[in-house]
This record gives sequence, C-alpha cells and structure tokens, in this order.
Amino acid sequence: MPDLLLELFSEEIPARMQRKAAENLKSLVTNALVEAGLPYEGAKAHATPRRLALHVAGIPVGSASTREERKGPRVGAPDRAVEGFLRGAGLTSIEDATIQSDPKKGDFYVAVIEKPGRSAIDIIAEFMPGILRNFPWPKSMRWGTSSTRWVRPLHSIVATFGPETEEPDVVAFEFDGIQSGKTTRGHRFLANNTFDVRRFDDYAVELEKHKVVLDADRRKNMILNDAKDRALALGLELVEDPGLLEEVAGLVEWPVVLTGSFDEDFLEIPDECIQLTIRVNQKCFVLKDPKTGRLANKLVLVSNIVADDGGKMIVAGNEKVIRARLSDARFFWDADLKSKLSDNLPKLDVVKFHEKLGSVGERVKRLVSLSGELAPIVGADEANAKRAAELAKADLVSNMVFEFPELQGLMGRYYASAQGEDTSVATAIEEHYKPQGPSDSVPTDPVAISVALAEKLDLLSGFWAIDEKPTGSKDPYALRRAALGVIRIILENNLRIRLGDAIRLSSKMQSVEIANLDALSADLLSFFGDRLKVHLKDEGARHDLIDAVFALDGQDDLLMVVKRVEALGAFISSDDGANLLAGYKRAVNILKAEEKKGGSEITGKPLADHFKEQAEIDLAAAIDTARAEAVEAVDNENFEGAMEALSKLRAPVDKFFEDILVNAEDPTLRMNRLQLLAEIRDATHVVADFSKVAG
Repeated sequence: MPDLLLELFSEEIPARMQRKAAENLKSLVTNALVEAGLPYEGAKAHATPRRLALHVAGIPVGSASTREERKGPRVGAPDRAVEGFLRGAGLTSIEDATIQSDPKKGDFYVAVIEKPGRSAIDIIAEFMPGILRNFPWPKSMRWGTSSTRWVRPLHSIVATFGPETEEPDVVAFEFDGIQSGKTTRGHRFLANNTFDVRRFDDYAVELEKHKVVLDADRRKNMILNDAKDRALALGLELVEDPGLLEEVAGLVEWPVVLTGSFDEDFLEIPDECIQLTIRVNQKCFVLKDPKTGRLANKLVLVSNIVADDGGKMIVAGNEKVIRARLSDARFFWDADLKSKLSDNLPKLDVVKFHEKLGSVGERVKRLVSLSGELAPIVGADEANAKRAAELAKADLVSNMVFEFPELQGLMGRYYASAQGEDTSVATAIEEHYKPQGPSDSVPTDPVAISVALAEKLDLLSGFWAIDEKPTGSKDPYALRRAALGVIRIILENNLRIRLGDAIRLSSKMQSVEIANLDALSADLLSFFGDRLKVHLKDEGARHDLIDAVFALDGQDDLLMVVKRVEALGAFISSDDGANLLAGYKRAVNILKAEEKKGGSEITGKPLADHFKEQAEIDLAAAIDTARAEAVEAVDNENFEGAMEALSKLRAPVDKFFEDILVNAEDPTLRMNRLQLLAEIRDATHVVADFSKVAG
C-alpha cells in the first residue's frame, strides 16, 4: 500500500515548539485521512530546527464508494420539513427521493446518497492547504507581503505518495505561493544544496548524507553519549539536565559536542548558581567532580557545525560570554552576603502578594504565627520554626533571586547558613516550598515541616477566604498542588494533625473578613478530601472507600483516614466483608423504602420482648457485642480490630434475612424489626458509612 511523505521546510523553529508541532501535524493529517475514509497502518512525525516531517504508512490508493439511505419526513409533511430534508440530503427536488411504506407509520421519503470513491492523492491534496493555513502554532508571523502566517518563513514543501515498488507521485497543492514538490535542502552550513527525495526511507538516508539527523531522540542520545564520554575523559561526570537536553537537540541538526572551561575562582559561587547561569545564557551542560560532588570548572557545549579548527573559536566565544555572566553572578552573591537576611524583611512590606491578601510582609507575619502553632504538633522547636518562617521569603528581594527566580528558597538557605542561622532554620527556608510536584520530595525535618505546612495552609485558606478557588482545569494559584503537598507531608511523615483545626486557625489569621468560618473550613476540608482521593487512587485505593470514611463526622485526621481506608479495603475484599456489605445494603434499602413512606428516619432501640424468632434474638445480641467491640477498637485506633468485630455480624444478618419477614402484618412487630435493621446501619457506621461503598 502507498506511503505519504510530508516535509515543511522553513527558517529555524523555536526548540520549545518542535515536538508539539510534529505531533500536531501527525494528528491533523491522520485525522483527515480517517475522516476521508482512508485508514492507515502507522504514522511517525519528526522535527529538526528547520523542518517538520511526517511519514504515514499503508494508506489505501483511494476511498471506497459509499451508499447511504437517509430517511425523511412522511409523504404529505409540511413544506418546511420537506425543504430541510432536501437540503440535508443534497437533493434538488423531491422527485429525486424514493418513497417507502411502513405498515405502522405510512409512506415516507427516502434519499439514496451515493458517493463515488476518490483517489487518495486527490483527497490529500485537497485537505493539506487547510491544515497548513490553520496550523496551531503558539506564536506565528507574517513575512513579505503575504497574509499567511507560519511560525517562521516557509521555504518549501515536500509531498510524495506512492507504493514502495513504484516511483511515487507528488501530491500537488499550493500554499502561500509555495508549490509542493519533492525537493528539499540539507544542513544550512554543512550541506546547503538541494536534492530530490522519493519516499521516507531514502529521505532519511539522504538527509543524513546532507548532515541532518532527522530523529530528535537520536540527536538527544548522540549529545548525551558524547557528553558523557568527554566528561569521562576528563575524570568528571556530566550533570544531566533532561530539559536542557531536549532544548539543545532542538537547536542543532548535526550535533557536535565540545568541552570548555571557566575560571576556578567562580567555584566560590554556589553550584546551582553556576549551573543556572551557564544553562540560561549559553545552553551548556556543567560537569562535576565525582570525588567531591561539587562542580568542576569545565562545561560541555553543543555546536551545529563541524569547524575547521576543531571548534576552538566556538569554545572561546562561549567561554567569553560565560565568563561575563559568571562575573555578574559572583557580584550578586557577594552583594547579597553583605547584608543579613533579616535586613530584607522591611522590603517585603512593599512587595504585593495579592491585591486582596496584602503584601508578602503581611503574609510572613501570618506564617510566623501559624508555624509557631504547628511546631509542637509536628515535634519542632517553636523558636526555630518562627525564625525560619520569618526568613522564609527574605531571599525574594535578593539580587540573585531577582536574576534567577528559580533559586528562591535555595539562596535563602545559602545566605542563612553563611550568616550562622541554625541548620534547621536554613533547611526550612529552602524546603518550605516542597513538595512542588508529585515527583518532588517532602520535608522531613520538623522545623521545615511546620513552615511548609504553614505556607500551604495559608495559601489555601487565603484564596478560599476571597473565593478564588480552582475551577475545572483552571488553577492559577496552584491550590491543588498545595493541598496535595499538605497531604503528602502529613502521610509520609506519619503526622497526627486535626486538619479542620489547622484550617480554622489559618483562616482566622487572614486579613480579610470571613462571613462563615465553619462553612469555609468545611468546604476546604472537602477539597482536601477530593485531593486525598486522587492521591490514594494513584496509590491503588478505591475512591468509594475514602468517601465511606470521610462521610463520618470529624474525619480530618488524614493519617487515620488512610488507615481506616486500608482496613476497610481489606475487609470488603474478604468473604465476610462482602457478605456483610450485601446484607447492609439490603437492610438500608428496606429502611429507605419505609422511611420514604413515613417521611422520617427510623430510630429507636428495638424492644427485646417484641422478638418472636430466634434469628431476631441472635441478631440483636450480635449487634450489641459487635458495636461495643468496634467502638473500643476505633477508640484504640485499631481499625483492623473494628472490622473483625463487624465481621461477626455476617452470620446472624444472613440468618435474619433467611428466617424473618420484616414487613410483618403486626405494625408493632414490623417497626421493631425495622429498628433492628436500623441497628445494623448504626453499628457499621462506627467504622465507615457503608452506603458509600460500591458493590
């Protein structure tokens, strides 16, 4: 079957846009093929700095003919209905329709729509201009006198179609004055001549001969392996940077790895500052000494050409720029160290955190108070927790963080350590932002934990107070991430915290007036419940079990919620648990039906002298015993024991439903038995709301 080869050759495409653009080209073209009745066997897209390429394999030579019968209105229907039918079916006259009879509905019109098959090459030529015209670039431009937009000026289009055994045809179409063909160019500097291509296999080979590596992942592997080899030759290790590797692979079509150096004096600057300076300004990788774990004064850079001098001038040019940028970084570092972190605090009063929530300075005061309250709960020194919270944001107005915002927190730790602050204080300044994502670690030092929890709780309660909550996919203040951070800190450190109390405490500290503190706390706690479901679902837990535990009043101790969920999951998966759940649901369904009739919930303890059957007597006794044992186990936080106590209800519940008619004719007897069913419901609710459990 024929293959399709497309190449869109242009000026340099920004590296950050290449991979997404290649995937967009693939999806747009393959979707158009499928919609046109042209299924395909496989497709793969590629991107280099100067080209997007797509190979689609196994396309039929043409679309199949189709025949569709479209049912219309009844014969004699209003003119408007008939006219709409004709328009939809593409008919010019009702005489072009046929009439079919239905024994029940009578005669009605039917349009037979036949579409002949078309050649694939014509279909592709027809839809390609529209795809290119509406291509979803994040940013695009116009050039010359054209009104067409593309990411960068487009120079040529390759479009060939044909089977492997034959000479492919050009898919002929025009876009912005550019006629599709089979001619492309090689590397801008190393092989900038034109050449013709036929299909993907010889296209990729010819590109390689013309110094272009088409596959981005292969370029990445070439860069990574060569960089590691050069580092090894120097007795050093490459500091891997996946994001930088992706970017650099999008800057070169023919990667050439070189090494350079910088003055050793710059190693007095923190490693992270050196790495970020070199990364941001020159897109270079840094190397470290495996013996010390610190950076060496060596770097790796990637060129897009093979230079006659072996790359000496390229290296020298990069080293010159890096020397200037590292000089700036050293100036920032030295200038910041001349003043204490605490000297920066007045500056935070003029830095706005949020229009409705005040300045960063005001927020720091809240963090100090909240961290002090949380410190004894998490086992932290209160004075150190308050000091860490006081200094946590002080590096935001430092020279280094102003230049590199990514270093906030980290630079605060460096400055605090250099200025003799307690180690736990310095650690907390860096780690109070953690975790910043699902793969990020959580703080483990008690002081860092207290400040990190305060940071996130203040953020959440503040935006809840001004009704700026996440909606749908929008979460501009990363509140979902903050809630998940609180959850992970609590669970991974096995902390016992009443989250509802912490929310209320944080909310009271906000500078805005809160009309209903209880409602805000309940709503925010529910938000935490939703985030906990997401977290535990990722861990393999069932969301309905979380609902069952959260449905009980006062369940804001997340560690105990998780333990209950784990115990409930194990119980429900057992035979006793599954059968008890079935009996519970049967009891609840009966109760719901009766309560709906009566208009109120059935309550009250059944009377022993009203029991007529042994199964009733046995169930009542079993409920009393199981409930007492379950309550005692829950009080001792022995949730497995509570489930074991409930498991004793399985046999008497089964026996009750086998032997007893609940809806007895005697109303007194019927109510007594309904109250016994209510006892089953109440007993199980000691550990969870079983009505929330699926199954």
